[in-house]
Amino acid sequence: MSDDGGAAIPVPFPGDAYVTPEGAAAFERWWPSFFFTWYVLGIIRHDAGLASAGMYRGPEWVEGSRRTVRLLERCGVRFYIDGMDNIDRAGGACVFVGNHMSTLETFVLPSLIQPRRPVTFVVKASLLRYPWFSAVLGSRDPVVVRRLNPREDFNAVMEGGSERLAAGRSVIVFPQSTRTPAFDPAAFNSMGIKLARRAGVPVIPVALRSDAWTGGRFIKDYGGLDISKRVCIRFGEPMRVAGAGRAEHAAVCGFIGRNLAEWGIPAIP
Repeated sequence: MSDDGGAAIPVPFPGDAYVTPEGAAAFERWWPSFFFTWYVLGIIRHDAGLASAGMYRGPEWVEGSRRTVRLLERCGVRFYIDGMDNIDRAGGACVFVGNHMSTLETFVLPSLIQPRRPVTFVVKASLLRYPWFSAVLGSRDPVVVRRLNPREDFNAVMEGGSERLAAGRSVIVFPQSTRTPAFDPAAFNSMGIKLARRAGVPVIPVALRSDAWTGGRFIKDYGGLDISKRVCIRFGEPMRVAGAGRAEHAAVCGFIGRNLAEWGIPAIP
């Protein structure tokens, strides 16, 4: 797959599945949160410098994401990822619809998806106010929502998402108002399904257990690590949206709920 600059992007996690190998953790596992915070800020600062210089495209994004995965593993976090072949089965641009549990997925998903399919996120505007990180994420042409007016946000996703999909760039949507450790289908809106229906592209459901990266006390988006928890990511089969999309929305919710239950996170009834 080529990036927005035309260069081929190596696939750091080839195949359908990936599991952290034994012995991946290094000395940092004794102070995981300290070392992770120190080194991930270095990754962000480095990538922000490239972005500010106009040198941050698909390959650089993937490499920064890959380095973050390896850093998490060195600090003792274990990954279980599968269903990546489904990304290729979409056949073109698509909408990824997943639950949003922590900041981890924003850092990790690019190394899984971007080498196979150019992609961007729907993000809240507050993420574009963080030093360094704003330059990195802003360079990826995200769809920005402000979380002040639901109708304005909906229009921004429908219009901005459709433009990116038409240009061949897939879109990652987290249809929750905020990150949450549990899955509440009632709070999971159908915005991603509606975007896919409008653009005429498939939907790929994504189930995520990413609470190994916790929320922060002072900075909500940046907390420590709980290395007793495994990161689990599963991509479902692509589906086309028919009619109003209710069946597809229910299927996405069911996919996420079933997998989280398998991983020890029951859904909110």
